[in-house]
Amino acid sequence: MQVGSANVANVLLKRGFKNVMMLGLSQVSADQPRMVGPAYTLRFIPAREDLDSMATYQRDDNKHRRAIEECPAGAVLVIDAFGSLQASSMGDLMAARLKYRNVTGVVTDGGFRDSADIAATGLPCYQVHNAPPATPIALHPVALNEPVGCAGVAVYPGDIVVGDVDGVVVIPQHLVNEVADEALAVAEYEEFAALRIAQGRPLFGLFPATKESTQEYHRWVASGRPEQETSS
Repeated sequence: MQVGSANVANVLLKRGFKNVMMLGLSQVSADQPRMVGPAYTLRFIPAREDLDSMATYQRDDNKHRRAIEECPAGAVLVIDAFGSLQASSMGDLMAARLKYRNVTGVVTDGGFRDSADIAATGLPCYQVHNAPPATPIALHPVALNEPVGCAGVAVYPGDIVVGDVDGVVVIPQHLVNEVADEALAVAEYEEFAALRIAQGRPLFGLFPATKESTQEYHRWVASGRPEQETSS
């Protein structure tokens, strides 16, 4: 919650992970909080007329409706809509239910309907673009909590999903602690670098961090993080 998605992606890149950022997604609301939680997934395939209608959608075994009721509190619902904007991945009443159940957020590589009302719930949500048509027109839910692809990124249940104004990044579950620690250290160093840049320092020898600038950073921390640069 203290680091940006871009920093997380950079830390993963150092470990060889190049495809972790879900590109092309936007926040439903510019004011929504950051989002961090383990993935719970729903996968759609294209709808078929003999299987998908408003009547079949009302069934309690409908996996879309089940996802809303079964996604655990604290988790992020990741919806694989295979990039379709022909129908809605979620509407405002579903978002309100997730918010009530303390789900952390929702990500889809499709779109939502009732986006203004979804934003009003305060639930962090990410989509490609608004998609008002009813879900059964184009989307058929087929799987819950299985590996999916969302916005071109592989997402396995339990992977940690981080979202902010820059986008959404996925951390393999077994790496989350070390990635969190390193990303926080990077963010704290960048606070120091930003202060020095505001004081006129060039990037060279400062960013990316060098051995010397890292030592200077640690002296800065030890001295109480002063706003003004002091002579050494």
